[in-house]
Amino acid sequence: MATIDRQATTLALAHALSAAERGLAVIPLSRAKLPALRSPHRDDPTAPLCHGECGRFGHGVYDASTDPLRIRELFATAPWATGYGIACGLDPHHLIGIDLDTKSGTDSSAALRELALRHLFTIPETVVVLTPSGGRHVWLSGPPDIVVPNSAGRLAPGIDIRGAGGYLVGPGSRTEHGVYGTAPGTAHLAPAPCPPALLQLLLPPPRTNHHPAAATGQHGQGLVQFVLAAHEGQRNTRLFWAACRAYENGLGPEVTEALVDAAVRTGLTEREARSTITSASRMTRHRP
Repeated sequence: MATIDRQATTLALAHALSAAERGLAVIPLSRAKLPALRSPHRDDPTAPLCHGECGRFGHGVYDASTDPLRIRELFATAPWATGYGIACGLDPHHLIGIDLDTKSGTDSSAALRELALRHLFTIPETVVVLTPSGGRHVWLSGPPDIVVPNSAGRLAPGIDIRGAGGYLVGPGSRTEHGVYGTAPGTAHLAPAPCPPALLQLLLPPPRTNHHPAAATGQHGQGLVQFVLAAHEGQRNTRLFWAACRAYENGLGPEVTEALVDAAVRTGLTEREARSTITSASRMTRHRP
């Protein structure tokens, strides 16, 4: 049974209610940063897919609300909650989270700056949440008519995107590793509009049946070299990123074996490499 820390739960509820006043839909989170309430259908393998239509709590981000009465009910049902999650992609902010991780051994902040220089955009002044591990969550607002998907390492190694169906750990949440808090001078800000050039990078590539054979050699070799340059702690994220780029450009089948070989040479097992490439193919809606 989860340990109850009433003070942490009370603070989390207070922060969650404050976020809801700003139009941010919230859910209670456990110390593990997971939705605090388990699915009511978990013991019924025959239950149809439910996003809360049953009227009960326990549907993750689909429980998210800005209604203070509903939020209090959620936290009363999960007295072990010590944090709260903010649902992305919902009115009025259509929140997009740029998660700059530090645990992968990559400099994700430098990777974002490089993308900004290459694609000619700047990150506007906006809410920035500092994580206990030293990472950052940059909050941006998206257009109401565009759905930004969740992704992990697709934009660049160490950069995850929280979009529709995802959530961000709210500032003031207490987790197993510490407390999340806003960066100085950003707590009062509203999520700034996502730069159009960055928004284009966050959207899935258009589906195409064209396989540019002429570009396979040069582009594929570049992806292989990117994987070969990985240091310990970067190997899986670099392979995943390279495989995503390969499938997005219609080169997946042509470069899969070369990517597997490169990953094995950096220290991954063949099974690990193929599993990562399979995940990348699914992320980009292809099959290896």
